Amino acid sequence: MSSKKRVLFVCTGNTCRSPMAEGLFTKLVADRKDFSVASAGVSAYPGDTANPETELILKKRGASLKNFTSQPVTSELLDEATHVFAMTSSHLATLEARFPEQSEKYHLACDFVELPGRGIGADVPDPIGMGRRAYEETAAILDAALPMILSYIDQTWKDD
Repeated sequence: MSSKKRVLFVCTGNTCRSPMAEGLFTKLVADRKDFSVASAGVSAYPGDTANPETELILKKRGASLKNFTSQPVTSELLDEATHVFAMTSSHLATLEARFPEQSEKYHLACDFVELPGRGIGADVPDPIGMGRRAYEETAAILDAALPMILSYIDQTWKDD
């Protein structure tokens, strides 16, 4: 196995939450050559762009998506990934039902962070159609969760 950690973030349509996580996590590991980051959706239509609110949130945080287009989750993407982080328990259940052979890679994005009033393992809410404030709230949750995901990967990674 390669020593490269390949992280995949998963939401529904791959236009809001998972691209936001992809952009923010890519910024978080920008100085690390041992990471690659991608995103996909359990019901994504291939070729869509990221939601403009998602792109605005990323820009405000000094992050971006390079040549992004949405893509559905596939067995090939999951084969390549070393870690898969679902935005909600529903996404996690869908992954486990469709691709049970990869389930050891699956986690909730908030499995490693306790969010005030939400606890550990909370869903990342879908901001689509809810206005800028909802996107800011989603980004704040990801801002808390992503460093903990990085810490988890670094603490548990074993080179083969």
